[in-house]
Amino acid sequence: MAEMHRRPLRVLLAKLGMDTHTVGITVIAHALREAGMEVIFTGLKQTPEMVAAAAIQEDVDVVGISTLSAGHTRNLPKLARLLREAGAGDKLLLAGGVIPEEDRPLLEQAGVDRTFTMGSDTRDIVIYLNEWWAEQLVAEA
Repeated sequence: MAEMHRRPLRVLLAKLGMDTHTVGITVIAHALREAGMEVIFTGLKQTPEMVAAAAIQEDVDVVGISTLSAGHTRNLPKLARLLREAGAGDKLLLAGGVIPEEDRPLLEQAGVDRTFTMGSDTRDIVIYLNEWWAEQLVAEA
C-alpha cells in the first residue's frame, strides 16, 4: 500500500488563544516528521480563523490543535465550524493537551475527530494518523 502514497500526509499544528506552552507540540511535530509526515506549525497565539485559513491555504490533510489554556470548548468547535463552512470539513481535526474527559463529548459533537491528552504516546498518534491516511487512499482508489 505504500506505493499508493503520492505524497506524504500533510499536518498543520497550531496553538489557539493565549496558550504559549510549546514543549508538547514540539515533541509531536518531531515525531510526525520522523514518521515521514510533512508538518507545518502556524506558531503561537492563533485564532480559529487564522488556523482555518492556514489549513486551506496549505492544503493539509490534518489539523492538530494543542491546548493547555482551557479555551478548547470555545475555540475548537469554532474552528471545526469554520473548516466546514469553508468546504474543508474533510480535514481530520485532532486535539491534544490538557482536555478534561468531560469535555470530550462536546468536542466530538462539534467535529473534533480524536483527542490525545497529555502523556499520550507519540507512536499511538503516528499509528492513528497512518491508519486514517491509508483509509483515505483506499477511499480515493
